Amino acid sequence: MLRDLDAYIRGFADFVTASPTSYHAANAVAAQLATAGFTPHAEDAAWDALSAGSSGFVVRDGAVIAWRAGSGLSATSPVRVLGVHTDSPGFVLKPHPDFRADGWAQAGVEVYGGPLLNSWLDRDLGIAGRIVTRNGIECLVQTGAVARIPQLAIHLDREANTGLALNKQRHVQPVLAVGDSAEGVSVAGLLSEASRAASFATADGASETVLDGCSLGFAPDEIAGADVRLFDTQPPQRIGASGEFFASPRLDNLSSTYAGLVALLETDPAPGTISVLAAFDHEELGSETRSGAAGPFLADVLGRLRASLGATRDEEAQASAASWCISADAGHSVHPNYPEKHDPNVRPLAGRGPMLKINANQRYASDAHGAALWGRACAAAEVPTQEFVSNNTVPCGSTIGPITATRLGIRTVDVGVPLLSMHSARELAHVADLHGLARATGAFFAGA
Repeated sequence: MLRDLDAYIRGFADFVTASPTSYHAANAVAAQLATAGFTPHAEDAAWDALSAGSSGFVVRDGAVIAWRAGSGLSATSPVRVLGVHTDSPGFVLKPHPDFRADGWAQAGVEVYGGPLLNSWLDRDLGIAGRIVTRNGIECLVQTGAVARIPQLAIHLDREANTGLALNKQRHVQPVLAVGDSAEGVSVAGLLSEASRAASFATADGASETVLDGCSLGFAPDEIAGADVRLFDTQPPQRIGASGEFFASPRLDNLSSTYAGLVALLETDPAPGTISVLAAFDHEELGSETRSGAAGPFLADVLGRLRASLGATRDEEAQASAASWCISADAGHSVHPNYPEKHDPNVRPLAGRGPMLKINANQRYASDAHGAALWGRACAAAEVPTQEFVSNNTVPCGSTIGPITATRLGIRTVDVGVPLLSMHSARELAHVADLHGLARATGAFFAGA
């Protein structure tokens, strides 16, 4: 796929569709790694010693870390990490979500991260996530289009086009059913129906396990815990006059997750190095969780890999000093309708390559050495690149880059694909930038 843009975009569209939540994304990454021969590792089991050419992965909730070892390993072998995240802004269902209002069956939701609320209005929404049953079995599940957050008609709000104001508690609760059909409708029931349909949806009628840990589905009263959310059911699509755009949910940051996955699968690590894909959860919330970049996950995995090489504390420090992390997260293309929101001189544009992201206050971790590394990777991959810096009057967001650099002391550089409509229910990227990020990542793993 690194050599075929069209095949890459088709694969990415399938990946997004298979990843309505961070749990699904981690599972989709793990499934492709396992198919490619990577060895799954359990955190509560002993791991085999790392050896040249070996590869593996470990999943922690909605996060996954995978590695591939090059030849000539030693106790001081550095890692080359691509750090990404699997979560996206949106809506998470609250406990006891079911309620009724004026004949409508609705579901109570809580805002997750910082979505563009208005972009979720009047969309065909599904419910997806992780269910844990009373006996401790974990199930991944997703429904079809069962919900909608309806906008108030303009006849009832004549000021909607001049100042739409959405109350996060009152105005964003989705409808599920109405009237007589609302009787007996529940989120648990919808998820149960989806789990059973998925478990038995085979051409010959035979049972097949397609949910993680759930071959026969579950009944509503078997649900002991749920981490579920809304997702937009409209599939990704290439659009534009020449098909150059990719319109899709969750480009922030599945665009980087898939780039790292493909690069890891298709690129041999540089001799004496270990290539690592670190896909964290909860970046949109600040990363301070056990599966987030501020948690111990990456340090735990790297510690176990280095221990398997017999590294002493001094050798671990040497390995870290020679290591690199590219933090890949989506960024902003210059917007033609809001040009004043961007720096007047640095004007990154969709289609001109993935961006090097720079901030003087270290909201991004890039520095001069990181810029040189990223430049070498893009040149080796024959991928154009450009720079992003914020307008001084527009506050800059942040990424896992500074967090990773602070937690591990590894040199880090921030990059990303330029988007329009970031944090919308449906974002927009250029297909060449999406493919270019994967190619540049492959060059980075190969030692550029």
